[in-house]
Amino acid sequence: MDLQRIKYFLALSEQLHYWKTAEKINITQSALSRQIQTLENELGLQLFERNKRNVKLTPAGKFLKEKWEIELSELEYIHQFAKQIHLGERGTFTIAYPDSISASIMPDILAKIAAAFPQLQIKLVQVLYESQLEFLKTYKIDLAITRDINNELGIKSRKLYSDHLALVVPEDHPFKEFGDISAESLKGQKFILPTRDEGSSYSDIIHGLFKSYDFAPDVFVHSEFGSTIIALVRKGLGIAILPDSYLHHQSPGLRFISLPFKTDLFINWRADDHNPVLANILELILDY
Repeated sequence: MDLQRIKYFLALSEQLHYWKTAEKINITQSALSRQIQTLENELGLQLFERNKRNVKLTPAGKFLKEKWEIELSELEYIHQFAKQIHLGERGTFTIAYPDSISASIMPDILAKIAAAFPQLQIKLVQVLYESQLEFLKTYKIDLAITRDINNELGIKSRKLYSDHLALVVPEDHPFKEFGDISAESLKGQKFILPTRDEGSSYSDIIHGLFKSYDFAPDVFVHSEFGSTIIALVRKGLGIAILPDSYLHHQSPGLRFISLPFKTDLFINWRADDHNPVLANILELILDY
């Protein structure tokens, strides 16, 4: 059934006047009459009672007017929704990110996305280092923000941001500033460090830090989760090396001593992904 004919019927059912309706929808009166007659023939029923003076809906016409108004409103919503998906303004988009930026740049990025695309749904996940690229390739995530350089075929990567490593110690710890740190003073300290991942450029930066002091740390705990490491340092179970972006987590009882070792953040996505949502978000994030 022709959707346009139903729209003509609904227009006439409101005006109940052929000439006025034809003028409103910008077709001739005879063309409107033909369209209504064709619709009645298709349905096998009469929609209007007509005489020289009046046009009124039949009981069947009244029923169809009520139902079709609801259906057309729903169709309009569906079409608009589909258009927004096509333009990358709706849908669900999954971002994997490191815990270290939860309270620093991540809220800013999400605020930009929410302002530009209020109908878009964002799903945030944290993924282990060894699973990040696999999750991208298998469409479990749409974008990965990492501290590791990507050399994988089929994955595009751009540098997003840089911060520094920091030595994280309890507030009452004898280390007060960078000058207090030496190979000698580090001896006897227990460390709580991120898990050492083979092939991880972030792990290599931390390893390079200790190598610069010609020192092998006594590691008490390895953890993938910075928030866990911070809690253990606050408990006095050791000291840690973490990105200084954890300063934004408002962690009382801790001191962050900035170190001259930079750690970069990268965004990674599938090279062959033509999802318009991805294109929109990349444009926003790359302007960060």
